Amino acid sequence: MEKKADKKFQISKRYNRTFSTEFKKEKVKDLIEHRTTIKDLSTLYEVSRTSIYKWIYLYSGIEEGTKLVVQMESEEQKTKLLQQRLAECERIIGQKQMQLDLLEKGYELASEELGYDLKKKYVPRSWNGSANMVPNTDTK
Repeated sequence: MEKKADKKFQISKRYNRTFSTEFKKEKVKDLIEHRTTIKDLSTLYEVSRTSIYKWIYLYSGIEEGTKLVVQMESEEQKTKLLQQRLAECERIIGQKQMQLDLLEKGYELASEELGYDLKKKYVPRSWNGSANMVPNTDTK
């Protein structure tokens, strides 16, 4: 019961504070140079995030109404890693496509040379997943 009373007393003790223009400019500069985060400033100086964004608009040259995306360093690293993985996957897919093209050309040339369609006779049909599967009943 005493804790609730203490909490109410603490909440009602809030007061308005003002920060100097130099202080605000310094904190905005720290934000821009990634030395601190909005969350850290908000917690440390007990300032609302809204107030900090107002400081940014006032002292950084960013126009109000512009969407400001503050990306953490770890998110930037994740994005770079994902871009690298995507590039690697695209490279692998390109190589596989070249291999398929080479095989197709090989079947085509061999079929012309032998006089019959090798693909039709020896290459199994590709399964796209929509055809009905018929179990193999051949017993040898």
